[in-house]
Amino acid sequence: MVLWILWRPFGFSRRLLKLERHSITESKSLIPLAWTSLTQTLSESPGIFLLGQRKRFSTMPEIETHERDSELFSPPSDVRGMTKLDRTAFKKTVNIPVLKVRKEIVSRLMRSLRRAALQRPGIKRVIEDPEDKESRLILLDPYKIFTHDSFEKAELSVLEQLNVSPQISKYNLELTYENFKSEEILRAVLPEGQDVTSGFSRVGHIAHLNLRDHQLPFKQLIGQVMIDKNPGITSAVNKINNIDNMYRNFHMEVLSGEQNMMTKVRENKYTYEFDFSKVYWNPRLSTEHSRITELLKAGDVLFDVFAGVGPFAIPVAKKNCTVFANDLNPESHKWLLHNCKLNKVDQKVKIFNLDGKDFLQGPVKEELMQLLSLSKERKPSVHIVMNLPAKAIEFLSAFKWLLDGQPCSNEFLPIVHCYSFSKDANPAKDVRQRAGAVLGISLEACSSVHLVRNVAPNKEMLCITFQIPAAVLYKNQTKNPENHEDPPLKRQRTAEAFSDEKTQIASNT
Repeated sequence: MVLWILWRPFGFSRRLLKLERHSITESKSLIPLAWTSLTQTLSESPGIFLLGQRKRFSTMPEIETHERDSELFSPPSDVRGMTKLDRTAFKKTVNIPVLKVRKEIVSRLMRSLRRAALQRPGIKRVIEDPEDKESRLILLDPYKIFTHDSFEKAELSVLEQLNVSPQISKYNLELTYENFKSEEILRAVLPEGQDVTSGFSRVGHIAHLNLRDHQLPFKQLIGQVMIDKNPGITSAVNKINNIDNMYRNFHMEVLSGEQNMMTKVRENKYTYEFDFSKVYWNPRLSTEHSRITELLKAGDVLFDVFAGVGPFAIPVAKKNCTVFANDLNPESHKWLLHNCKLNKVDQKVKIFNLDGKDFLQGPVKEELMQLLSLSKERKPSVHIVMNLPAKAIEFLSAFKWLLDGQPCSNEFLPIVHCYSFSKDANPAKDVRQRAGAVLGISLEACSSVHLVRNVAPNKEMLCITFQIPAAVLYKNQTKNPENHEDPPLKRQRTAEAFSDEKTQIASNT
């Protein structure tokens, strides 16, 4: 036995619920009793109306076609398997509900019918009535409006005030390629059951996709759909290998549209220009760029070891910080110089084109020796950003015994923000252990790990933050009485100092 229920929970959209009740084998006489009990229970529930018993409840013929209606706005079935886009093949006629109203009240009425009105790409919600020039037809959402009973109480009240009959009529609406969403098109074209690509990273005028193997036969079509359905996108590209070279860029294939990879992006109030085919840029790191920037205050110093085109260096320089930015890629170096001028921070950023290790053991070492020898009142807070997730942890070895002389106070030791990927079941623990192994110390008690984003299934990008312990950073510490402390006590002092620094950072953000 099947029971259809029209459910309208406390002002939300109505929904059709289908309940299947198993037959009662003990006695057929129990069925009316069970039915009466069920209807009484449901009738007492607010917003529930029963449909099915003609003598006691209203009926809705549309219920019989409810499952078919889920395919109402799907493109024609014969586009399945299409590899070369044919926009003319997407024509389809659908039957939808409409409300006839006088043309002079349309604007007033539409404000109250936003929920009920049809919303589809490229389709006007109000059209002329072909049979009455003084009237207009309001196209209604067929998933929300089945009969005049489908209007909510407030909507019915407005219709009554404006003397509009809630009687619903039907209208044959012709849909074309322009009226379908990208996800609907790709779901209709790709093999049934396969993942559909509807998302991408936007880099200026470029849509950057990462297509899977089963999507490759449809790659040109997918690229063209992305261009068609996203204003401002004029080129669609697909990454064809991982970022595994020393310059951190990747080979890409233009799927559709312009070949021009020179682009301009706006992130967190700053403008960046670059050749996307020759440098690294990831718009999904915008929040992370802001997070690190907010940790620094005016007068602080930032060393950006793998600076790219400047998404850390430029916002930090704008806060009146001193920035030393480096990138090995000559193209990144060129566009870093350009973007610093473009954002008017070229006088606050010193730019280098070195290997990360050479940058740390050269310019960074020289600057740290000077900065850490300043008086306590003049010492700035020093941050070192290492955003090369695939390899940055390996570069931590460059900090081992980097400086000569007497260690400075723990509170002034540099703070490192090192990025890494992890596929471990416990990614935070994994990153701590790997970073600690390179430095030759335990970071369990004196570091924090921030989850940046999920890169792929079972692959996370994280940032580990810690102060470089004096025992790692300085040579010949046996000459310093402080360094005769027992290792456990030294680790405790380091942890306490890092905790104090985290509190200071939190208070400044």
